[in-house]
Amino acid sequence: METNQEKKEKFLSSEVEHIDIKKFDSTPLIDQFRKMSFVARETANAADIYVDMLNDPRCTIVLTIAGSATAAGCKDLVIDLIENNMVDIIVATGASIVDMDFFEALGGKHYQGSQFVDDEELRKLGIDRIYDTYIEESQLQICDQTIKKIADSLPTRPYSSQEFIFEMGKYLSEGDYYIGSMVQAAFEKNIPIFCPAFTDSSAGFGLVLHQVERKKQEKPFVTLDSIKDFADLTKLITKAHEKQGVTGLFMIGGGTPKNFAQDTVVCAELLGNQIDMHYYAVQITVADVRDGACSSSTLKEANSWGKVRGREQMVYGEATVFWPLVASYAFHWPNNCFPELNERGWEQMREPKEYAKFLENDGKI
Repeated sequence: METNQEKKEKFLSSEVEHIDIKKFDSTPLIDQFRKMSFVARETANAADIYVDMLNDPRCTIVLTIAGSATAAGCKDLVIDLIENNMVDIIVATGASIVDMDFFEALGGKHYQGSQFVDDEELRKLGIDRIYDTYIEESQLQICDQTIKKIADSLPTRPYSSQEFIFEMGKYLSEGDYYIGSMVQAAFEKNIPIFCPAFTDSSAGFGLVLHQVERKKQEKPFVTLDSIKDFADLTKLITKAHEKQGVTGLFMIGGGTPKNFAQDTVVCAELLGNQIDMHYYAVQITVADVRDGACSSSTLKEANSWGKVRGREQMVYGEATVFWPLVASYAFHWPNNCFPELNERGWEQMREPKEYAKFLENDGKI
């Protein structure tokens, strides 16, 4: 008879491997898509819009991430975008940043599983399920405790999620944990990451542990300032529009990250800064419009709110399929057009904005 440990090892026997957009060039497929119709042609148009964002020296690119694509095999894709100057600002769910990326940086794993499984048995074995992907609960609790450790080490004041994630990146960068992390890569490239619903993740558990313990000890504790996140992101979008600049949104899923990034142009207007709407916008989503939402409106609808106006494309498809195709096409575009770049691509063609430095210095640079 199998022991629980043996059962658990069977469930957690096949690790998720992250896709490497450097190893394949989707250009021939996208070129064929461009001559087709339906989602194929929409995907090609999305790839073209993303390349145009990258080629536009005026453009600040905001990547928004919702859902579980980073756990399902797209984490390294984001790292490649970061390291090759293909994104300037990230807005994401706490799960994408903490439970999936930071979790793996600390040694946690995501495992291939099945959606057709006895979830009660998983619960007894300490295994959490994300559709057909498994994670070990004890490893996730290491993530909770590490967030607490970071909070314990900081001066006790209110932090925006961006400031706290900056400290997470610093923690990884100064330690021996790195096995490929969006948080660390963004820290080292001075790319700010915002999580407007930061506590809806492992970070929330860790910060609760920090606060409860400090209260028992009658000591001050770290708190979160979500308003500072909104103000700081609005400040960055306003800066991006200086001297006739433009902004572009590359959105995976929808929800809070998508709406948060779009709202900044409205907030800037309320603060007396007359800036343009986001000019470029691509969204990859499986959400529907029939319930009046599409996970925070279609891009055309966003125009009525004063958020998006210009070149926009909705792609109705699952992100683990369509995101790598668009990203691979964009990644290989410079070398396909300019072979003399010796595979340095956008890293050579596109100047990093380093907006985290701007925020760290309170807008003085």
